[in-house]
Amino acid sequence: MKNIKTILLLLLAIFSIQKNNAQVWVPDNGDGTYTNPIIHADYSDPDVVRVGDDFYMTASSFNCIPGLPVLHSKDLVNWKIISYALAKQPPFETYNKVQHGNGVWAPSITFHNNEFYIYYPDPDFGIYMIKSKKAEGPWSEPLLVKEGIGLIDPSPLWDDDGKAYLVHAFAGSRAQIKSLLVVCSMNPEGTIVNNDQVMVIDGHESEGTIEGPKFYKRNNYYYIFAPAGGVATGWQTVLRSKNVFGPYEKKKVLEQGSTKINGPHQGAWVQTQTGEDWFIHFQDKGAYGRIVHLQPMKWEKDWPIMGQDFDKNGIGEPVTTFKKPNIGKKYPIENPETSDEFNEPKLGLQWQWQANAQINWGFPTSLGYLNLFCQTTLKDDQKIFDAPNLLLQKFPAEEFTATTKMTFNTRLNGESTGLIIMGLDYSYLCFKNDNGKLCLSQKTGTFNKTVSENETKPVLIANNTIYLRVKVKKGGICSFFYSTDDKNYQAIGTDFTSKEGKWIGAKLGLFALSQKVTNDSGNVAIDWFRITK
Repeated sequence: MKNIKTILLLLLAIFSIQKNNAQVWVPDNGDGTYTNPIIHADYSDPDVVRVGDDFYMTASSFNCIPGLPVLHSKDLVNWKIISYALAKQPPFETYNKVQHGNGVWAPSITFHNNEFYIYYPDPDFGIYMIKSKKAEGPWSEPLLVKEGIGLIDPSPLWDDDGKAYLVHAFAGSRAQIKSLLVVCSMNPEGTIVNNDQVMVIDGHESEGTIEGPKFYKRNNYYYIFAPAGGVATGWQTVLRSKNVFGPYEKKKVLEQGSTKINGPHQGAWVQTQTGEDWFIHFQDKGAYGRIVHLQPMKWEKDWPIMGQDFDKNGIGEPVTTFKKPNIGKKYPIENPETSDEFNEPKLGLQWQWQANAQINWGFPTSLGYLNLFCQTTLKDDQKIFDAPNLLLQKFPAEEFTATTKMTFNTRLNGESTGLIIMGLDYSYLCFKNDNGKLCLSQKTGTFNKTVSENETKPVLIANNTIYLRVKVKKGGICSFFYSTDDKNYQAIGTDFTSKEGKWIGAKLGLFALSQKVTNDSGNVAIDWFRITK
């Protein structure tokens, strides 16, 4: 009887963890159809490549480290994070500090000579290339293949004769020119991009802003897929030419039309092993970031048609629910990770820091928890907005609840830990050592250095183990709660409307900070972090 009770308790525990780890956004409807977005999270500027029966995606990561996430799918609908291509971002002396909105802009991923290549731009330094035999890594160290300020959005093309080319755009904030696309040549190894660029389109004439190009070849045509008209309001333009350097003709192939999907553009054309064509792109959704959609695609007279032409004007519009891609098999439902029990001696792949990680910020353990140390990473006049050691993940759905259990082992007055919603505006639960007493308050602030943080009246907490929770409702409205027993939760503070970060969506996560330097920092043991509906 005792053994039966033990087994039942174990089954109940397993069921509880599975329930707690239930996905909050599932695009696969389980009936052979899917509903957009295929990823309701900020994987902006996505690019995708198929290798055999597998699809791989990467996306821009800006100042979030590790950078260049690599996701895997078997059917273009169900995706899983499998690695990061960029463990630390060079130059290290720059990205060891927070660089909001800088770093890795729109990358491209391709497969050439049995190797994966990712070209990514850093608008302050130039275009880098990294490669790997396996998408899981290890990836090579970044190689600066074209130095220059304001060079962005690179995409390579290896032609049938072995010659190599690159298309890229310009960031007006650095280069003082923008809405232009140029094509230049590379060496066959793709390690040197030549300064022989030729402008192939000036977007000022009719595209407003044109950027984010992707380079392809089909039926002896060179194609450049390029978003135009702005991030939140634009459309997808396609250029084609029989000559790699042009001249190119152009056509608008995807627009919002009568749908609710604003700015459908910037992504990747990918073909399944059964010959179907699909287009993956993003939609700017404010605080939720640039979420990922999948559109059916076909070719007519050597022009792509994306989505469905609902109003019969010759331009596609994004679909909401559609038949899944035919890839010849059926695969199980899976989605990018969110919850983390911290039972493995490694962090889940959903987590990123705000800068290159340092060893003394914290690490996973083999003891069933994540250990974060209270560090003095901020100067007296800085806000938590500038803390490099925020451990964050993306908003995973329009509505969700995040709860964490933590034990605060503080040693010095002024040490703090807690749960944060991060963006250009931010709000967090601050669990703090206030002259030997543990206090909990809500603090709210903005990136604006002239505006002070607001703080609610602190609540005294008797125990150093606490449960912190945030409920996110439609519109990114966040409500905060706390508990000392994981049963009775009390509201604290006021509702907060989350806001996007610098070129990224809002994020949520954890921190541990200190006001004083010591040779023995306090720490917080994070038992688990769970995302639920």
